[in-house]
Amino acid sequence: MLPIHEVIANPKAREIYFTVRKHGTVSKQTLLDESGLTISTLTRILDELLSQELLVEVGFGESTGGRRPTLYETNPSYAYLLGLEISRTHAKLVLTDFHLRLLGEHTWSMDAGLTPELLMESLHRQGLQMLDAASVQLSRVAGLGIGAVGPLDRTAGVILNPARFPAEGWSQVHIKEQLEQRLGVPVYLDNGANTALLGEYWAGSNRMHQHLLYLHAGIGLRSAIMNDGRLLYGMTDTEGAVGQMIIDLPGVPPQIPGGNAGAWESYVSVRTLEGQAREAWRLDSSTSLRALAEHAEALEFVHLLEALRERDPVMVRLFDEMAVACGIGLANLINILHPEEVILGGPLFLAADFYETATRIALERTYYRGQYNVRFTRSSLGERAVATGACALVLHQLTS
Repeated sequence: MLPIHEVIANPKAREIYFTVRKHGTVSKQTLLDESGLTISTLTRILDELLSQELLVEVGFGESTGGRRPTLYETNPSYAYLLGLEISRTHAKLVLTDFHLRLLGEHTWSMDAGLTPELLMESLHRQGLQMLDAASVQLSRVAGLGIGAVGPLDRTAGVILNPARFPAEGWSQVHIKEQLEQRLGVPVYLDNGANTALLGEYWAGSNRMHQHLLYLHAGIGLRSAIMNDGRLLYGMTDTEGAVGQMIIDLPGVPPQIPGGNAGAWESYVSVRTLEGQAREAWRLDSSTSLRALAEHAEALEFVHLLEALRERDPVMVRLFDEMAVACGIGLANLINILHPEEVILGGPLFLAADFYETATRIALERTYYRGQYNVRFTRSSLGERAVATGACALVLHQLTS
């Protein structure tokens, strides 16, 4: 198999492939109207993509008076993709087809024993087992994408010095080079927020919006931006920098070395919420929390969600206050970036009423809200957004 970035050499053919992918199913006439190509050039390009098995014919559309138009889709079985998420709590490997449909999955707990070397050894074994279970040859794998906690050097494929990893050794990890040697397939690295946004963009057929903002609210806050269908990058890897946006001055002290007082992440994160709940446990202000854990330090996010479902007054108040703070930060981002669509992922947005409150507050504080109608959506990929998006990172090389 050719390297994926060399599979479609003709830029116009890349555009046609991408258009078909975004439509899901599309007629030749629609491609002709949108591409501006002549009928002969479009026919030649379609024939090339069909001969490469990148596209398939899937029947006929409705007639508008003449012959019924042929319909095209991208071929989900052209090749297969591996995607790896590396977060502070877990690592997840998935196998998908070219439509990002899940064919296999394995998750590791990111505990004190999971060093980079052990993860890569286990990934090699699990990846081969996953391929075997799906009856896919390794030679049919177009590549492995990785969505990891930053900071990163994505060009060199190096995880630099992420904070708060339980295991030793997660600094200056040349993960691209080492996994390419183990697996014999191309490896691509980016931060988890960027891969999640790519996954949402590629997995959703007919997502024609070009200006997207993605926010993940979990252990911390992570964001990614897409403009005209392209991810925006800064001079350094800035995945977690959004959490250091100041929303309250002087505000609470920073939670991380070098962080800002009054930073958004200090008010909106699972870590912050767990700390607030543990304090409520110590003050004996919540009977639900007392019943869920024998001591304060045993409280985890899953307990807080259970107390919220029971409508515990303390947890209802804490979640509501956090959702308001989330909406304020979102409004700041929207007023600066003016995205068409804001995609919200992560465990906080799955909590009862959190999504609704945060988006309502954001809309109330959006400038020009009468003329500017931003769209909010929940992540369609859920807990697999980063790993599936890492597969999309490989797929993206086809048309980038």
